[in-house]
Amino acid sequence: MRTWTRAASVLTGLTLTLTLGGAALAAPTARADIPACTHMVEQAGVTVTDAVRTACYQGVVSDLQGCKSGLAAAGVPGGAATGACLAAPHEPR
Repeated sequence: MRTWTRAASVLTGLTLTLTLGGAALAAPTARADIPACTHMVEQAGVTVTDAVRTACYQGVVSDLQGCKSGLAAAGVPGGAATGACLAAPHEPR
């Protein structure tokens, strides 16, 4: 009897884990606008590099300070960096 109870408990836990994991995978992902961020960087006269894309991604995940400091390190002027980082977490237009 204990073996059946234990097996049922394990199967229930496994089913719950698979169900929740599937729901997490099926959930819609947040859409972001990295191209808008990189376009604003280009308009500021700075070449888009991997460092710029990485900084824009930080803006996507709402790390505004990390985005701005990453863009500043890549040579983007302050106002343009702030504008680009603010554009990153929004849906593409």
